[in-house]
Amino acid sequence: MNSESVRAGVQNVAQNWCRTWFLNYITGGRHLPGDNQVGYTVYKMATKAKYLIGIDEVGRGPLAGPVMVGAVLVPADFDWSVIPGVRDSKKLSEEKRELIYEQTNLLVQLGDIYVAVASVEAKVIDKIGIAPAIRQALATALKKVVEDAKADPDEVWVKLDGGLRAPAEFLHQETIIKGDAKEAVIGLASIMAKVTRDRHMIKLGNKAKFKLYDFVKHKGYGTKTHRLAIKENGLSTEHRACFCKNVLK
Repeated sequence: MNSESVRAGVQNVAQNWCRTWFLNYITGGRHLPGDNQVGYTVYKMATKAKYLIGIDEVGRGPLAGPVMVGAVLVPADFDWSVIPGVRDSKKLSEEKRELIYEQTNLLVQLGDIYVAVASVEAKVIDKIGIAPAIRQALATALKKVVEDAKADPDEVWVKLDGGLRAPAEFLHQETIIKGDAKEAVIGLASIMAKVTRDRHMIKLGNKAKFKLYDFVKHKGYGTKTHRLAIKENGLSTEHRACFCKNVLK
């Protein structure tokens, strides 16, 4: 092997190491679309992203009520100190979630942040299934925040919780396990969706025809008292029949 071949081999190893290091530095070791073109893809994402979008879903598992997906769009340099305490909605008290929800809506009115929460109701979940329902709500919420902000999809970096994925036209996206606890923008999306859904279920629960099920208390989740109410009264129009088969046995 001549010296030129050795030199070329060393350069190739060095370039691959640099690309890998750059990916890990930018993403904290998380997988990104386009890993086969690490240097170009990550560099383009990091330098062109003008906005961050966080996405999370709530209401995947309840026996009643809609599933909802929250999407939050902020400038890439957003100052999170203006909304202190943002984290996974499940780890916050109801009072804290409500406070952050109201603070965020004030920022929405000022045009500093964009929020959309999309829902798919129980009867549609029964028809198409929970996974397609979540994808449908996700696409709707994502489209709305992008349109409201007049943002170019090529200028946004979409961060999604768990196993969620954005539509293919959003090339710059990453799915983060437990992202609602790791990324403030995902955590805020979780909070906005959670408060919106809780308020919706409380409103339903206060209607006479749903009082037997006590939606106000459990928000449609499969608590012992909720399951007992279903056995005693059957399903309401807000129940997901496909989720309640075992309850009715």
